[in-house]
Amino acid sequence: MKPEDQLQSQLDLLQAALDHVNQGFSVFDADLKLVAWNRGLWEMLDFPPGLAHRGAHLADFLRVNAERGEYGPGDIEGKIQRRLERAQQFVPHYFERVRPNGQIIAVSGTPLPQGGFVTTYTDVTETRRRQEKLEQTVQERTRALQQSEDWLRLVTDNIPALIAYMAPGPVFRFANRRYAEWFGHSVASIVGRTGPEVVGEELFREIEPHIAKAFEGNAVSYEYARKAPDGGTVHMRSTLIPDMTKDGRTLGAFVLSLDVSEQKQNEATLLQSQRMDAVGKLTGGLAHDFNNLLTILMGNLLSLSRKHGAVDALEMEKHLTPMLKATRRGSDLTHRLLAFSRGETVTPQTVELSGLIANVSTLLNGSLPASITLTLEPGASRPITAKIDPTQLETALVNLAFNARDAMPDGGTLAIALHTQNIEKPVAETLDMVPGPYAAITVSDSGVGMDEVTKLRVFEPFFTTKTFGTGSGLGMSMVYGFMKQAGGAVDIQSTPGRGTTITLYLPLARGAKAGPRSDGRSDLAEMVDVPHGAGELILLVEDDADVAAVLASQITELGYTVMVAEDAEDARHLAADLPELRGVLSDIVMPGQINGLTLARDIKAARADLGIALMTGYANWTGADGRADDCGFPVLPKPFESGSLARTLKQITDR
Repeated sequence: MKPEDQLQSQLDLLQAALDHVNQGFSVFDADLKLVAWNRGLWEMLDFPPGLAHRGAHLADFLRVNAERGEYGPGDIEGKIQRRLERAQQFVPHYFERVRPNGQIIAVSGTPLPQGGFVTTYTDVTETRRRQEKLEQTVQERTRALQQSEDWLRLVTDNIPALIAYMAPGPVFRFANRRYAEWFGHSVASIVGRTGPEVVGEELFREIEPHIAKAFEGNAVSYEYARKAPDGGTVHMRSTLIPDMTKDGRTLGAFVLSLDVSEQKQNEATLLQSQRMDAVGKLTGGLAHDFNNLLTILMGNLLSLSRKHGAVDALEMEKHLTPMLKATRRGSDLTHRLLAFSRGETVTPQTVELSGLIANVSTLLNGSLPASITLTLEPGASRPITAKIDPTQLETALVNLAFNARDAMPDGGTLAIALHTQNIEKPVAETLDMVPGPYAAITVSDSGVGMDEVTKLRVFEPFFTTKTFGTGSGLGMSMVYGFMKQAGGAVDIQSTPGRGTTITLYLPLARGAKAGPRSDGRSDLAEMVDVPHGAGELILLVEDDADVAAVLASQITELGYTVMVAEDAEDARHLAADLPELRGVLSDIVMPGQINGLTLARDIKAARADLGIALMTGYANWTGADGRADDCGFPVLPKPFESGSLARTLKQITDR
């Protein structure tokens, strides 16, 4: 084959390949003359067949387009000339041209090294129409989403609740207006902020374990208290619901918080009502105990008086020891009853449960009829502790004990037992509690028991099986509420005619609260160990002459010199005029405008060298200046033993 024939064959093969490309193709040389093309260019742009030859000038193609309106109306020659001038610059170019028939052609030109350029032509009509449709769809969906978000914002902003969404971090991604304003933010400024930045470091430390639990995939409810702008305390109850994927991944957590301050106040009122109802039931038994104590005191005093002073030391101690024990028991009963009735402890604390149950037993001993036998099972030798409000637990146990008493009109056995128990998942799900170790307090009776209908309704507020007027129907509902608040649960096992066992499950806690002294030592034995004075002058301020005489005698026996003032004004003058005075012991509640706390502060301001202690017969006395036990002075609760008095006097005189 001749060389020229071989070259032509190769060119024909190349042309055939170009004709099968689904784009238009052209090559113009440095003189803007056509060198190569493919069939797709003519089919796409509908050029006259006469232009399909090498050497056709670019101007001829431009004229065809201009004359059929491809470049719009106007001067045809001017349009052609401007396009030729741009083409002669031989720079890369890309543009899209919309033809009169609506066809969109993408033109991409690349210059050649020796001049001229290669141009490809692509019909992008369908692509652009799909893009326009997609953009329109996106715009419509964006508008719909914005409208949906606006509706969501409108709804959530008008719901009387705090609503938010937290992503892991935790970082806030959404909050309604009430939630944002509650923490001092706007709905825009709160987005993207971390938990500590929004709620504050102190509150975040308190709620962080609950948030972590929610991000582990658990629904969580908890309560917290926060100071409101007006200075009051607001109680909030929050529920966290995890946002989870089908494969179990947690994307975040929805937050719903409600102001439960009024509910908490109502619960406190109901609890106090139940507590006072229980106090009323305890009164008869306590009166019986006090009558027994008074009998001990009166009998020993009468015995001593009949002997007209002819009593040796051994005989004296024989009479004094039971009298001191009786007064100590009377004081203990009084303080327990007052602490029980006040119910002022609202902050959970770690409590040793066997001691608390023993306290409840003391309250119940004289309040149950002789036909009912009360037994205690204190549990293991190691302390069993829980973090609770002890007063609420005492109230719950007293109410359960009286319910048991009412269920045994003919007598029987009431047993209170304490032990530990590990609650497995199946049982925990049944009782709606978290699996783990618990302290279990069981209150069992041998009474009439309950049927299934009663067991199902026993925790309903105001439901009672007692005769109208003898029960409020709130006792069991308050027990249930307290247990849920403490993170525990209540279980009831009962059979008609075979008694009832109620179990209180409380999460175990480490550490124990120190209980009252139980070593049984008498005040006479203690007198050997107590510190004595060396004649220091003590000013005693007491308006009751009989009490002042007894206290003065006690102070003198402890080795001090005593001067008695009957009122605050007299005490103030004596403190100012007696430089040898070493200490002041003053009652808090006295007649007149000045109480003992104010007097103590006035004396302290005038004489910083004086040690001052206070005493009161009122439990947890609170005056206009605040709590007495937070006033900065030692406070002795009346009645007090000589040992306590001796240690207090030593404390204020050793300065």
